[in-house]
Amino acid sequence: MLNLKGKKLLLIFTRNPELGKCKTRLAATIGDQAALDIYTFLLQHTASITKRLNVDKEVHYSIKIREQDIWNPQIYNKKQQIGEDLGQRMEYAFAKGFEQGYENIIIIGSDMYDLNQKDIENAFDHLESYDYVIGPAEDGGYYLFGMKSLNSQVFKNKIWGTNTVLKDTLKNIEKKQIKLLEERNDIDYYDDIKDIAVLKKFLS
Repeated sequence: MLNLKGKKLLLIFTRNPELGKCKTRLAATIGDQAALDIYTFLLQHTASITKRLNVDKEVHYSIKIREQDIWNPQIYNKKQQIGEDLGQRMEYAFAKGFEQGYENIIIIGSDMYDLNQKDIENAFDHLESYDYVIGPAEDGGYYLFGMKSLNSQVFKNKIWGTNTVLKDTLKNIEKKQIKLLEERNDIDYYDDIKDIAVLKKFLS
């Protein structure tokens, strides 16, 4: 599976789609089943926008690797997330990628409807010229993060899931060449989905 396509690696972090265990902040408003249906839809969207990318791809599962699911093992290398918090888990995934010989590594989540294949291709292109590429999220975090060598500091001393993550991350790399992408909206709360027509069918 490992062929170091252009020495580029895309890490996709995903939660196992289980009732009552995903999109809990969204579920607080719309219910567990609707939240699961939306997350499943977002997973399918993420698979559709990444499967044709000409880079190596890894799906990192939050709880358990699923053999039979939407992630085709011919396209995606399946991994288990390792670490106590999100920072440790991301750091571990990046570290393993660089150990394998990859030179440009980007991570995304799996809950971004406002993202497409071209966005990710452009991010990899920018990483050729910059030390870091970051996609800022409207909530103060980021939906995409890429770098060319491991900097463990960007994963430490962060309060994940809060509006300080992007600001604190930028402080860690302020003397580096950084490409900030267009700000996008990830989906955590009801307000994030109420104006997205394709998701309204899950709210009836």
